[in-house]
Amino acid sequence: MFAGTIAFMNEEHFAEIEKTLLFISEARKRAERAAASIESDGAEPHLVTALKQTERELEELGRRLMQQTYFAVPNDQLSIDPNEALILP
Repeated sequence: MFAGTIAFMNEEHFAEIEKTLLFISEARKRAERAAASIESDGAEPHLVTALKQTERELEELGRRLMQQTYFAVPNDQLSIDPNEALILP
């Protein structure tokens, strides 16, 4: 199989992606808890804002990683070979 095809992506590849998603999720939750904690302790507003922004960015990062891995279509599946017969239902 060719690199970049779905068949080439094996269980180990997805396990590594899952680990990364877990770390991102844990970091996002930690930033959320930290923001709530320091906000309730009366921390400077810019510190709370920075943690809340970080939490949102980590959430977006996790979403983007999922979209680019689990829901992505490899380039070789986006085109049809002009010599291949097109079969319609």
